[in-house]
Amino acid sequence: MTTELVGRLIADQFPQWAALPIQPVAQSGWDNRTFHLGPAMSVRLPSAARYAAQVAKEQRWLPHIARHVPLPITSPVAAGRPGCGYPFGWSVMTWLPGKTLTDEPVAADLADFLRALHRVPTKGGPLPGAHNFHRGGDLRIYDQELRHSLDQLGANVDAEAVMRIWSRACTSTWHHTPVWLHGDVAPGNLLTDGRKLSAVIDFGSCGIGDPACDLTIAWTSFRGAERATFKDRLALDPDTWTRAKGWALWKAALEACKGSPDGYRVITEVIGDNGR
Repeated sequence: MTTELVGRLIADQFPQWAALPIQPVAQSGWDNRTFHLGPAMSVRLPSAARYAAQVAKEQRWLPHIARHVPLPITSPVAAGRPGCGYPFGWSVMTWLPGKTLTDEPVAADLADFLRALHRVPTKGGPLPGAHNFHRGGDLRIYDQELRHSLDQLGANVDAEAVMRIWSRACTSTWHHTPVWLHGDVAPGNLLTDGRKLSAVIDFGSCGIGDPACDLTIAWTSFRGAERATFKDRLALDPDTWTRAKGWALWKAALEACKGSPDGYRVITEVIGDNGR
């Protein structure tokens, strides 16, 4: 996807914005390719068919979520159609200022945001499925993938410790009514003003279900007092934190198989965390 393609799509479907400058964002996500459209908007185009269903979902549900959460989130401005050789629907979204999370102390802010997200009315919301790669659903769907990753990693990780946690996670379920979940709570989707959390972006994997998948940042980004603050402020039951560990181990094992040092680090963090 190129700036020229985006320019043609905008000129064809939204000529009122055809004069606005278009340029790719510095850090585009995996599921979508994102371009600046002037100073206050962005264009998001699914990068493959498996991400295409996220467009209609975001168009339908992000305005609803935005009314109930304490921080700005990306919101749809317009919905684009396939055209100019591009085969999927796409979105014009608001552009939110800020820099992606590095080491700012945002655990309390993020916990408060997630607590508010869990209170957003869920009637008619999208249940876990292919549209969000089963975020909020049954962790066991990734059992074979996790086991295959451990086989590949061999003696490089403590597979026995991983499997003890994984087995407990897979036998645990969310016994409450479904709640809204973001689906990809990661530093690249959390914006700060340099001091505190200022916005949350990229809800392509959102849905309603078990919020455990949104808690993996406890080990991917938080340590020590920040991790404790995040856990205490959310006040979720121990089984939910065990499932969160399962989600973190599944993803970390995949990353470790690709040679990522962070994958190995997260596995070590999860195994070593006896707090819950």
